[in-house]
Amino acid sequence: MTTDTAQFDYSEAGFPIAERIRECHLRDWERLRGPGAWWTGAERVAIARQTRLAEDCALCRERAAALSPAAVAGEHEADALLPRAAVEAIHKLVTDKSRLSEAWYEGVVGAAGMSEERYIELLGVLVHVFAVDELHRALDLPLEPLPTPLGGTPSGYRPAGAAKDVSWPPILLPEHADPGDLDIYEEMRGRRPANVVSALSLVPDNVRWLNDQFAAHYLSWTEMGEIDKQHRRLTRPQLELLATRVSALNECFY
Repeated sequence: MTTDTAQFDYSEAGFPIAERIRECHLRDWERLRGPGAWWTGAERVAIARQTRLAEDCALCRERAAALSPAAVAGEHEADALLPRAAVEAIHKLVTDKSRLSEAWYEGVVGAAGMSEERYIELLGVLVHVFAVDELHRALDLPLEPLPTPLGGTPSGYRPAGAAKDVSWPPILLPEHADPGDLDIYEEMRGRRPANVVSALSLVPDNVRWLNDQFAAHYLSWTEMGEIDKQHRRLTRPQLELLATRVSALNECFY
């Protein structure tokens, strides 16, 4: 089911949810439903749908529990809007991310219908939708219906300065960025961007989305540098303790 009117009603959450979070989620759904640089709006919503399906996928659970996922035969049900490699990648990224490898990545981006740029935009859609959904699961609230896709053609934009560096895909560092893309690192000016940010930078709009969601759910990059200020009801040590615990439970590489 999709909808033209996202609600993000947190009145039944049991405690107040900051309005900045609801407003961010409304923006998330607007970003999701429109065409990106490499996927149409309908394809981006299909990526979000597969992200949700992976959570309850029996094949994924069996593979995640196996000593080697390759030992478990089978394929996920095809999606009419997405290349088969995209569906397989989404399920892997959601359910077995600790066993990703460079060989796996190269296989995905080299598959039919895929590319480095399409993989990075897919990853951006996945992580942002997953973050919204995880909040709903934590609050025991129904997931928000996915938005009705908008028409339009992907821009095909790849930043000219993107190049291989420390990650498997090419990334865009500030010193190589055109003026129109420098805004993605505005709050990190004067220092190398965090790897978790630059990892998405082959599609600069991914980083713009990440910065917005990061500031709403946690702290802005400027606020992160203001160690002695309390920007939320929780103190900075409390925030960091929670962030570390969540990262560990999610097997976060960083």
